[in-house]
Amino acid sequence: MFDFKAAIFDLDGTLIDSMGVWEDIDIDFLAKRHLSVPEGYISEISAKSFKEAAEYTISLFGLKERAEDIIEEWNQMAIDEYSHHVPLKPYAKEYLLFLKGQGIKLGVATALPKVLYEPVLKNNGIYALFDALASTDEVVHGKGSPDIYLLAAKKLGVPPCDCIAFEDVLAGIQGIVLARMQAYGVYDKYSSHEQVQIQELSKRYIYSFAEVLP
Repeated sequence: MFDFKAAIFDLDGTLIDSMGVWEDIDIDFLAKRHLSVPEGYISEISAKSFKEAAEYTISLFGLKERAEDIIEEWNQMAIDEYSHHVPLKPYAKEYLLFLKGQGIKLGVATALPKVLYEPVLKNNGIYALFDALASTDEVVHGKGSPDIYLLAAKKLGVPPCDCIAFEDVLAGIQGIVLARMQAYGVYDKYSSHEQVQIQELSKRYIYSFAEVLP
């Protein structure tokens, strides 16, 4: 029935509807420093690891701060939202349950640190569904590289060629392709400017997980 043995999911903008939270955090974080959010900033950092995003932010704005301190500030600003308020995308849980029922292994490949991905998965009642969880904290490069997807496949014990992976941003899709997995693009308004390129690289592009349910 399936041409894959495992499905790997990004979180922000793919499985969970959280990109609006990061827009608010970015606005508040920069406003404290009397700065405004430049066009393209949110999409630029969305595929980076937190360390890469912090270093990019320091360089872009000429900040005299340590990456570690910026990451801690972001985490503290986000932790309440991720623990209590960030919802799943429509039909995401239903699709995960469907795959689980068919014996498909489930994995996460996220740029979020454990302090954020664990509470949001638990609050939405899907933490126990996953066989493996991987964060860009655990690899050298962010979502433009295959590293995070290869790590997720390794943790799942499934060859990359037998995995599909879902992503909402172009850099993530590019990393999936480099990992030699089947890429599934997922619509999110924050990456809609990349939609054409995402569709070109993806085996399939969906606007809702309802489209992949039987």
